[in-house]
Amino acid sequence: MDRILSKIFSWTLLFLCMTTFAPDAQAQFKDKAFKQNYNNPADTTQKDSADVVFTFKDYFGGLAHKHESKIGVVAAGSAIFIGGEQIYNRQYWKLPIIYGSLAATAGCGIAYRVKWKQTGNKHFQHVSNWCFAGTGLAYWLTMLDGVVNYKKDDYPNPGKATLYSILLPGLGQAYNKEYWKIPIYYSGLLGSAFFLENNNTNYLRFKRIHNEATTDPNYDGPISADRALYYRNVYRRYRDYSIVALVGFYLLQVIDANVFAYMQNFELTDNIAMNIGPAVITDEVQTATTTPHNYALHTSTSSIPGSGMNGLGLRIRFTF
Repeated sequence: MDRILSKIFSWTLLFLCMTTFAPDAQAQFKDKAFKQNYNNPADTTQKDSADVVFTFKDYFGGLAHKHESKIGVVAAGSAIFIGGEQIYNRQYWKLPIIYGSLAATAGCGIAYRVKWKQTGNKHFQHVSNWCFAGTGLAYWLTMLDGVVNYKKDDYPNPGKATLYSILLPGLGQAYNKEYWKIPIYYSGLLGSAFFLENNNTNYLRFKRIHNEATTDPNYDGPISADRALYYRNVYRRYRDYSIVALVGFYLLQVIDANVFAYMQNFELTDNIAMNIGPAVITDEVQTATTTPHNYALHTSTSSIPGSGMNGLGLRIRFTF
């Protein structure tokens, strides 16, 4: 306990020193890190992904090959206008296959649904459901094909990694070559789905028992209405938690794929160090050392820029 309190006191003292002696902070970093003007509307060469908004003008302009469109714009538009990704990728020969598959499976599904309504034969209902499932599969494969063939040589592409994870959980991690994460996310997804199914089954069971116990005057089951109500509420709450967990794991793997795709080109050496010590801060412009990625942060209150005065302060040096 004494050691823990001692560490807390030391870090608190360091923080107070930095804040007391350094309301002004002068830092040297790589120039390029702060020369990217994302908020300048006139600069169209540098845009953050959050600044890209879907517009039909951008989407159809990309389909007409008047300009390049972001993968998110192409995918969003193609989710409504099916086959747009294939047009953008100049793979026109796939369009008859796509539309033929969608029309055939959906048409068969409707036809067998009508037969089921007319005859009441459950077989027609099952066939109809399988046909509609085929329609959904054809649609999903169309979207996935468009993402796969979007600028194949552009790697890493954060937008592509994000869409991979949206279309198939874990595929974005495979795209980032982080295969070890896939079992972790699938364990969370499958575990959440299992508990969702189990809790929902028990919720429906105790809901049925409670309804019988409160509406049937001849009910003589082993579970009372009050106990059935208690378990119904418990399993309903657990079911809701399971839904939150399932959605959480799904969104987490999407965010993970996006973030680590952006970090593919982030260079970080094994030589990581931070040195803190007192220093005499001069009014001269500090020059970076010859060591790559070696940056110094100098803090002082008594050194006034332009006055030619020196001051005492702290020097924090990061090497990475």
